Amino acid sequence: MNPNTPVDSIMTSHLITVRPDTPLTRVADVFAKHTFHHLPVTDGQGMLLGIISKEDFAKVAYILSFSENGSGEDAICASDVMTKYPLSLSPEDSIGLAADIFLANKFHALPIIEGGVLVGLVTTHDLIAFSFDSPVQEGEELTYDE
Repeated sequence: MNPNTPVDSIMTSHLITVRPDTPLTRVADVFAKHTFHHLPVTDGQGMLLGIISKEDFAKVAYILSFSENGSGEDAICASDVMTKYPLSLSPEDSIGLAADIFLANKFHALPIIEGGVLVGLVTTHDLIAFSFDSPVQEGEELTYDE
């Protein structure tokens, strides 16, 4: 695996996003219909405003389940639960840098921004898949414990 490979070679570029005013019920629908765990929040021009993790969404939904009238999800929108201004990378940043950020911060997804616009998302899953699909580089040694 070459840690200098740019993240744009492993990022997901076809993303589903929501707007800041998207109701929490719609966020729930998106997470229910898809297997991903991170949902970017963008403005009308594709600028990243935040990100909602499935874990953070689940925590809010759990708390709202205790509300008396059950209408809490209708009153809350994406901007209320998103992580604002998440750390991001540019497409030419390396997967080694992404791995370092994941390890140091216990993040599981990093938005990829180009010219201020969201162009992709790289996750720990992407990084693991890349590392297992990559052939051993010339000059690398394999050692096995016997």
